[in-house]
Amino acid sequence: MSSIESFRALRIHNDAKGYRAGLETVSLDDLSPGEVVIKSAYSSVNYKDALAGTGKGKILRQYPMNGGIDVAGYVVASSDPGFKEGDAVLCTGSGLSETRDGGYSEYVRLPAQWTVPLPAGLTLRESMILGTAGFTAALSLYRMEQNEQHPDQGPIVVTGASGGVGSLALAILTQAGYEAHAITGKIEQFDWLMSLGAKQCISRHELYWGQRPLETSRWAGAIDNVGSEMLAGLTRVIHPYGNIASCGLAGGHDLATTVMPFIIRGVSLLGIASSGTARATRERVWERLAGEWKPSQLDAICTREVGLDQLSGVFDTMLAGGSLGRTLVNMA
Repeated sequence: MSSIESFRALRIHNDAKGYRAGLETVSLDDLSPGEVVIKSAYSSVNYKDALAGTGKGKILRQYPMNGGIDVAGYVVASSDPGFKEGDAVLCTGSGLSETRDGGYSEYVRLPAQWTVPLPAGLTLRESMILGTAGFTAALSLYRMEQNEQHPDQGPIVVTGASGGVGSLALAILTQAGYEAHAITGKIEQFDWLMSLGAKQCISRHELYWGQRPLETSRWAGAIDNVGSEMLAGLTRVIHPYGNIASCGLAGGHDLATTVMPFIIRGVSLLGIASSGTARATRERVWERLAGEWKPSQLDAICTREVGLDQLSGVFDTMLAGGSLGRTLVNMA
């Protein structure tokens, strides 16, 4: 610890000089408190990171703060007996880049309660190709299966399928034995989505849900990243006793629907709050991701690998809708 004098971090400010993000030299004393200090190996880029890094979304609760909502690396010091020097660990969400300094830093201090040991079967690099997006997709399936979702019930549809959560959801569902269908507005990505396991790709521009509270059912469940009209439409076309995991609101936070799907067909709407998930659940979900749910296409899903000094350009590309798959941040 005594040898760590200073290191690089992507620091975000919002003050009299304006909103800005850039590489700075910081020290451990600049970081948020926590019991576990890690040397970062990898992080990833999520839509939320792009919003925070550009100021186009109200993500951070205080300033200045290091960006990055996830990180993986090796423990260099810990005051918690559950971790020792050299342990490989990861952290997703848990206030990173919201209420505490995040993963875009060569060293990160983490609360022990949110630090997850890297499960056998995953490398640090693979864990951040999955990252917050993969954890959210897997948590959605985990919650659905807790509510008795099963592959024999029929296909699961994924909305916003070309995004990080959506593309990983397709791969995870396929690996878990489900037939996965994709809904996206980017028809030019149909071939790529099918390479991840999608058996059917549907343009959101050609969807017609009908006007009745209940329409002919089409899918046994859904992982929805869009919200608003998309989520309302899904409620009308899910098989009896199917589940909808709501984990995003790219299309809006409103929801205009009826109770008919819930009280006539027994459809369940499951809210997926990945940031506040208990540690025991986090560990179980990551064990599934390292085992029977581990996608075989992780290298294909990781379409870009960048360093800390390249993040600003990545943020702009992501917000412009030009990114595909997952972007990995290599701290080396």
